[in-house]
Amino acid sequence: MTTTLSPLDRAKLAVAERASTLIASGMKVGLGTGSTATFLVRRLGERVRSEGLDIVCVPTSSATAALAREEGIRLASLDEAGWLDLTVDGADEFDPDFTLIKGAGGALLQEKIVATASNRMVVIVDVSKQVKALGAFPLPVEVLGFGMEATRALLEKVLETQDVDGRRIEPRRRDGKLFTTDEGNHILDLHLKRIGNALDLAQALNQIPGIVENGLFIGMCDTIILGNVDGTVETIMSSKDQTETGSSNRASSFRMAGAE
Repeated sequence: MTTTLSPLDRAKLAVAERASTLIASGMKVGLGTGSTATFLVRRLGERVRSEGLDIVCVPTSSATAALAREEGIRLASLDEAGWLDLTVDGADEFDPDFTLIKGAGGALLQEKIVATASNRMVVIVDVSKQVKALGAFPLPVEVLGFGMEATRALLEKVLETQDVDGRRIEPRRRDGKLFTTDEGNHILDLHLKRIGNALDLAQALNQIPGIVENGLFIGMCDTIILGNVDGTVETIMSSKDQTETGSSNRASSFRMAGAE
């Protein structure tokens, strides 16, 4: 079957197989959304059937949940599962600081919540997602339907203060209608071309009423599994989090923040 895959799909399959080896029986795992995450879900389904892999997974979208059920993977809500051992997800872009753009599948809100509630976040990507500076891929921003045009107007003003090379804003559409997330919200895609300071931009976006979440994932990713078109795979660890101890400390800080 793999011989019929495109070079990029072969890379996606390779990283999904590598990520699968990080998952063992007894673990609670967050499952991401998107084309690369789909390969992982299918691989985990194979392990459940062939090895009796016993895991509980929290999906980050209705699409991932449906596929996982088809594969026979046991699912739970995040509230039922509690803190997770690991989340494995894809990304639309990642830079040398392990900052990500995510949200092409429209699941950025659930993806960010699940990733934050995990000891580790492992990102599985093909080599096309590696960039020197974020921004070539449109940045998704999830917004409420109520007052969306007012939110957009505020967003336009905020972007004038940011170190970006483009400021075009497009409401995401599907089949001619506004795209709707699993939470009933909409998405504005920001065509920024280059993001000079992701942290400043994220903080500015979070101050705008009507914005529910943005697709910048900062300081969340511990490990990137990078797939090349020749099928080879490279595992890259964050310089800020080289050990399991570092991951546990990050998890503890999120627990404390959530309890305050």
